[in-house]
Amino acid sequence: MQVTETLSEGLKRGFTVTVPAGELESKRAARLKELGQSMNLPGFRPGKVPLSIVKQRYGTAVQGEVLEQAVGDATRALLEERGLRPAMQPRVDLVSGAEPGAADLEFKVEMELLPEIAQPDLSDLALTRLKATPDAETIDKALKDIAGRQRSFETIDEVRPAAQGDVVVVDFVGKVDGEAFEGGTAEDVNVEIGGAGFIPGFAEQIEGMTPGEEKTIAVTFPADYSAAELAGRDATFDIKAKGLKRPVDVAIDDEMAKKIGFEGLEQVREAITRQVEQEYAQLSRLRIKRDLLDALAGKTDFEAPQGMVEAEFAQIWQRVEADRKAGELDEEDKEKDEETLRSDYRKIAERRVKLGLLLAEIGRLNAITVTQDEMMQAIRAEAMRYPGQEQAVFEFFRKNPQATESLRGPIFENKVVDYVIELAKVEEKDVTPEELAEIPPADL
Repeated sequence: MQVTETLSEGLKRGFTVTVPAGELESKRAARLKELGQSMNLPGFRPGKVPLSIVKQRYGTAVQGEVLEQAVGDATRALLEERGLRPAMQPRVDLVSGAEPGAADLEFKVEMELLPEIAQPDLSDLALTRLKATPDAETIDKALKDIAGRQRSFETIDEVRPAAQGDVVVVDFVGKVDGEAFEGGTAEDVNVEIGGAGFIPGFAEQIEGMTPGEEKTIAVTFPADYSAAELAGRDATFDIKAKGLKRPVDVAIDDEMAKKIGFEGLEQVREAITRQVEQEYAQLSRLRIKRDLLDALAGKTDFEAPQGMVEAEFAQIWQRVEADRKAGELDEEDKEKDEETLRSDYRKIAERRVKLGLLLAEIGRLNAITVTQDEMMQAIRAEAMRYPGQEQAVFEFFRKNPQATESLRGPIFENKVVDYVIELAKVEEKDVTPEELAEIPPADL
């Protein structure tokens, strides 16, 4: 194998590689012989089929197979001999030698290398871990929400217009552009006047209806509505009021606790407290991780491979375009022109690539790995998101190694983040839940 360097510019490298024709012919002949030994044809004993017939039947396929193997082997040898670490899959272009009996095989290899990243000094990192404690008001509100879901309803015999707090039993038919849409028709639905859970403007327009009355109301589906085909669209609903009910509140006591599977009210309070503490802990970790990444971003004094930046930017921009189409761009972004918006998100892409490379290098230098047990835990967690389909999820990951590998990245990143936080100087600070939930924008 002969290698000539043709490009050395920043992180970019280019080479022309030549593989002798004799080496290719040797591999081609060996492969054809192997196929001939296992080939069965009428009139020939097993393994005695003439080479000319084997070539006629398998020659083209073997040529492609040998070329692919030769290019792969030569490229791997090139990388190993020169100690090169490509940032992405190298680009290979055949120049000559693709046909059987041709001269030497010649191809070009172009790539971007991973930058040299020195382990940064992590001992000077100073971080603050925010800590919030569930207060009685938060627990009481959660208890009221639970009690609200346990309410019963009693029929109102009096025939009168529906008022705030009443529950109206209705039939309705939803239409878009005058045509009924799928999922928009229902009977005997309870709609609470002043309650949540319906399209904005739906319950409000039912207030004042009397059982037996019919009317048509107009609403607009929210831009982030779960059914994409209805998001942001105007619709009408033909409403028929059939009856009135009033909610009957449930006392927040031991009896309510027993109805939902607890021994008493104190146990419910404890369960709510634990859940809120977990939520606060997750928010606290999100905040300290965000601060850590901002601090590490100041230590990424190396060049980012532009191919990786472009690939990251393409993914980000695809989401930006989708948000723009759905009318969900951030208010700040709505004021920017196309050039400014692209420039800002390209900076974000470059930041993400650099931070990803830095974390990967810290993990590599400190032998941080993802264990098989951690991978299985991640797969089980993913399966738990689809109740009743767990076995199908496990089977999907078994058959799709690439999907399994997509779970490895976040686990590895979190392990590296934990490692770095352990090395940093961390100060704890008590804050309110509102302060904990306030996520500032990332430093760019």
